[in-house]
Order: sequence, then structure tokens, then C-alpha cells
Amino acid sequence: MPDSKDCPFCNPQKDPEQNIVFENDTCFFLQHNDQQDVLEGCGVIVPKKHHANAFELTQEEWNDTYELLQEAKAYLDEKFSPDGYTLGWNVGEVSNQFIFHSHLHVIPRYNDEPLAGKGLRYWLKQPENKRNL
Repeated sequence: MPDSKDCPFCNPQKDPEQNIVFENDTCFFLQHNDQQDVLEGCGVIVPKKHHANAFELTQEEWNDTYELLQEAKAYLDEKFSPDGYTLGWNVGEVSNQFIFHSHLHVIPRYNDEPLAGKGLRYWLKQPENKRNL
């Protein structure tokens, strides 16, 4: 796990492709210029203080995350007109977290995308995802 000096979310200015769209006292809403591999408008809400996962957030950070989520939705609704959203936190490698700094994915969803109607639970409920106990 990298320490905060190597963390891309602790140092968003080090990646010229990463944009702070807006921020409040404790959090940023970030988007990346290279969105080739994600749906149009995707972003993350990130606490400014380095926390490995969402379970470590303070009450103030939770409140500020909520505030930015509302601001992000208004912004994305106006700019991209999505048909829905998928929101999510990954905690730990088994959940596909690979940047170990807490971040909430804000993913606009569109009726014309190939996987429209497939949300987070769709993948988890596939027969090939059953545990072998």
C-alpha cells in the first residue's frame, strides 16, 4: 500500500489529467480527462485526508461527501443528462480497490449503453460468483 506522498488522491495536482471539479473543506470531486475506459462523466468523491477506506471517514467527511454528491449530481445532470447513476465504494483488494485511499465512485448511467440495467448487484449475483465452501 503506497503512503500518502505517492497517493494520486492525496496529490491530485501531480496528475495533469486529473481535475478537481469542485471541493469543500474536507473533500474533492475529481474527474480524469482520459475517460476512454469508463462511462462519460464518471468521477470520484475523495476525502482530502488519507483514509484507506470509507469506514475510516469522520462525521464531517461523511457530511461533506454528501454535500459534494448533491453538487456532482446537479453538475452531471446538466452537463451529460444521464438516465441514472451507479454509486459505490470498494473496500479492500477483494472488492477491486486498487487505490487505497477512500473514494466514492459517481458513475452516470445511460439507456443506450450496452450494460444498461446491470448494476452492482448484477455482477455479484452471477452463478460463477458463488463461493465454493
